[in-house]
Amino acid sequence: MKKIIPYLGIALGSFIFGFGLNYFIVANGLGEGGFTGISLVIHYLTGYSIGLIMLILNLPLLFIGWKRWGKTFVFKTLLGVLAVSLAVDLTQGMSMKNNDLLLGALYGGVFSGVGIGLVLRSGATTGGVDIIARLIHEKTGISMGNVFFSFDFFVLTTIAFLFGSDKALYTLVTVYVFSKIVDRIVEGPDDTRAVIIITEISQVITSSIIKEIDRGATILKGYGAYTGQNKDILYVVMSKHELLRLKKQIRNIDPLAFIIVSNVHEVLGEGFLPKK
Repeated sequence: MKKIIPYLGIALGSFIFGFGLNYFIVANGLGEGGFTGISLVIHYLTGYSIGLIMLILNLPLLFIGWKRWGKTFVFKTLLGVLAVSLAVDLTQGMSMKNNDLLLGALYGGVFSGVGIGLVLRSGATTGGVDIIARLIHEKTGISMGNVFFSFDFFVLTTIAFLFGSDKALYTLVTVYVFSKIVDRIVEGPDDTRAVIIITEISQVITSSIIKEIDRGATILKGYGAYTGQNKDILYVVMSKHELLRLKKQIRNIDPLAFIIVSNVHEVLGEGFLPKK
C-alpha cells in the first residue's frame, strides 16, 4: 500500500492541476509561469493541445537530464510530465468563464498550486524550467531562483505584448499564489516558532517549559553588554499554539524576561518531523 500511495498522490495532484488550469486560467484567457505559461501562449495562438505542447517542450530536456543526471532523475521527471500533460488534456472541457478576472487568477493559482504541490510531495518532478535552472546553475553558478524569475519575467512580458498588460498583471497574481501554495504543500504549514528567552531565573522557566508544555530547552550562557552581568539564554522550539501558553507562563514567572520569537522553516527530530 505504501508503494501505491505516491502514485495516487501524483494522479490526484495532476488532476487538480489540470482542473485548475482549464477551469479558471484557460477559461479566462490568463497565463501561468514557466513551461506551462509558454504552453498556454502557444495554445492561445495556435489552438494546439496544451498537454501535448507541454510534453513536446519537455522531451529535449528529459534527454539532457538522462545524459547528465541518470535514469532515476528522468523516470521521476517523465512520470510527473506525463501525468500532468495527460490530466491537462483530460480536463480540457472543464471551464468557467468569470467576469471577475481576479477571481479566476486567485482560484487558478490555488488549484494549480495544490496540484503541483501534491505531485512534488509524492516524489515526482515536473521538468521544464526546473531542469533549465539546474543546468544553468551547475554551469555558471547563477542561482536557480534567478533563473526562475528571469523565465517568468520573459513569459509575463510575452503575455503583455500579445494579449495586453491587464492579462499579464492578473497572470502575475496567479504566479504569486501558485508559488506560495506549492511551498506550503511541499514544505508543510509554517506552524513552528523558535523562542529565545533571556532571563535571570532560567531554571524556573525551564522547569515550567518541561512540565507544563512538555518541551525541551537548551540553556546557553550569555553576557550583558550594557549591564556586564552573566545571563542564561533559553532556546526553545515549539508550535505557535504552545507559544501562547509559554508567553503567559513567562509573564507570571519573570515579567522582565526578554523574549524573541522567530518563524522556523523546518524542524527535524524528536517531537517534530522524522529525520529524512
